[in-house]
Amino acid sequence: MKNMHFQAVIFDLDGTLLDTLADIADSVNSTLARFGLPTHRVDAYRQFIGDGITMLVSRALPAEKRNDDIVTDCVKVFRENYSRNWKVNTRPYHDVEELLDSLSAKHVKMAVLSNKPDDFTKRAIDELLPNHSFEMILGQRDGVPRKPDPAGALEIAEGLGIKPSRFLYLGDSAVDMETAVRAGMFPVGALWGFRPLEELWGHGAQALIHGPMELLGLLKKLRNYEFRNFRKSILQRQP
Repeated sequence: MKNMHFQAVIFDLDGTLLDTLADIADSVNSTLARFGLPTHRVDAYRQFIGDGITMLVSRALPAEKRNDDIVTDCVKVFRENYSRNWKVNTRPYHDVEELLDSLSAKHVKMAVLSNKPDDFTKRAIDELLPNHSFEMILGQRDGVPRKPDPAGALEIAEGLGIKPSRFLYLGDSAVDMETAVRAGMFPVGALWGFRPLEELWGHGAQALIHGPMELLGLLKKLRNYEFRNFRKSILQRQP
């Protein structure tokens, strides 16, 4: 395997940089309750999150209620709920800030790409990770297809003037792994996030890490021709 020297990292937001699960679940459940619909346990939202608000709400609705009018009404109410309560419990994952500091010290450029609406994405970074420098922060925007379409990732590559092959992409879901593959970037799965190991491997992950700071070791191993051994060690550590 040739030397792999990465110049930039793209991060997913929910389930990768920030633990947003409880606040998203509470806001959707409040929305469902307002319409007299059944709610879900918080852990169920691990499978609902990742494809934008409309899909989040649609997945949470009973199958017989998934029509355009109800989805539209619930999305509107969810946005109102979430705009008020989005950071009651939401926090950066342990060691995320230390990782960002370390990458900055190594002059690795960083960006964020999320299927969360663009306004929420930027607000979350501004308020919960204010001391870290991201070159670009992109959420879901009108006219730009959401992940796993690679448009957003390629927009970041163009904006930073770095070849896609020089990007490491860190995320916690199949959507993220597929985005990285389609963009020609190196997909790394975050095992502390919302989705299981099998999903990440099955959708293109080339490496998995158990904690944020392991990303530094992975970058070093890739640079020093040690990736095969690193992947073997990950497989041996499967929970």
